[in-house]
Amino acid sequence: MRVLIVGGGGREHTLAWKLAQSPLLERLYCAPGNAGISAVAECVDIAADDIEALKKWALEQRIDLTVVGPEVPLVLGIADLFRQAGLKIFGPDSKGAMLEGSKVWSKRKMKQWGIPTAGFTIFDDFEDARNHLARFYGGQVVIKADGLAAGKGVTVASGPEEAEQALYDIMIERAFGDAGKRVVIENCLSGDEVSVLAVTDGSRLIVLPSSQDHKAIGEGDKGPNTGGMGAYSPAPIYTEELARRTEAEVFRPLLDGFKEMGVDFRGVIYAGLMVSDEQFNVLEFNVRFGDPEAQAIIPRMRSDLLPLLAAAAEGDLKDIEPRWKDDSAVCVVLASGGYPGKYEKGHIIKGLDGLDAGGEENVAVFHAGTVLKDEQLVTAGGRVLGVTAWDSDLKKAVDRVYSAVDKITFKGCYFRRDIAHRAL
Repeated sequence: MRVLIVGGGGREHTLAWKLAQSPLLERLYCAPGNAGISAVAECVDIAADDIEALKKWALEQRIDLTVVGPEVPLVLGIADLFRQAGLKIFGPDSKGAMLEGSKVWSKRKMKQWGIPTAGFTIFDDFEDARNHLARFYGGQVVIKADGLAAGKGVTVASGPEEAEQALYDIMIERAFGDAGKRVVIENCLSGDEVSVLAVTDGSRLIVLPSSQDHKAIGEGDKGPNTGGMGAYSPAPIYTEELARRTEAEVFRPLLDGFKEMGVDFRGVIYAGLMVSDEQFNVLEFNVRFGDPEAQAIIPRMRSDLLPLLAAAAEGDLKDIEPRWKDDSAVCVVLASGGYPGKYEKGHIIKGLDGLDAGGEENVAVFHAGTVLKDEQLVTAGGRVLGVTAWDSDLKKAVDRVYSAVDKITFKGCYFRRDIAHRAL
């Protein structure tokens, strides 16, 4: 098969790394890709959000399957465009992508379909939202920008002043652009977060192993949210009973609701859950593989990834049974100093010799924000690398991953040393 991956981050490198191992693969392309992806796929200089150019190129190159990594092209309607052109694509249509594209739309659908989630109120006026906070909240509250914000548009405010500042940043300063036209103000839930991803053909579900992301920039889960500073899989808090209930109370009602709407959802449903005392609520939905959750989940896959993605894109998962390793896996993100705020680019990355080429057992380095400049690998983003290791238990995997992380250096390199701390 001739396969195109859309995107250029750590998640896409993980997908490329795994798909490159498939005996069914003829050629692998990635648009736009990055320096790490270029080692396993042919990179194409087309932006992930230039969906018309991607369609034209895929038709010219007779691409058999396109796998979409990031959320933006999905919200823009890349799956609709490709399917209209007769191209097979792994990803939901634009209606289904609204599940991630709009927090307001998503919360309303959860309420309509009886999916457990925190109480919420929606505002499109700053003064109305501020007055609501003054009337109803004295402790923690969650403020969410409505639209896409690269995983950073959520603030868990510990008090009224922080909550009002978050509102101001989102709605007045437009820190996240048009995503701040509306906000969702939610009751703050307590417990442990867990990420559960399911591949679907629109009717059937294959639920992947659980994982837990670490969104905050600081150790101990302190500071502002990022796109994710690390993840591990599986999450011990996600029991077999919780798995059964999640499928029955979250994924099934969601798919039934989509069918009633006429949504063509062939791709990944990502449910972020807050779990407390065997009870759970949905914090958010995403419509693609998580980043860095994919970096912790996919290396645990024993079987071939390509048949799973192709069958979902074709709308028929009935004969697919993926197999998984019993190992635990941990991914640690190496970020540029200053991220998720302002940061510098262009710093030389050292210490990847032997790691990047798979020279160290049970370790993989996935590039997120890297580029080759004058034949040297340099930083080119906020999240630069994701280092993943896997082993027979979580403690061994943690030791293995930090042993690898400590070999890598670049100016301003920052990473958390407590990934998987909740499980350990």
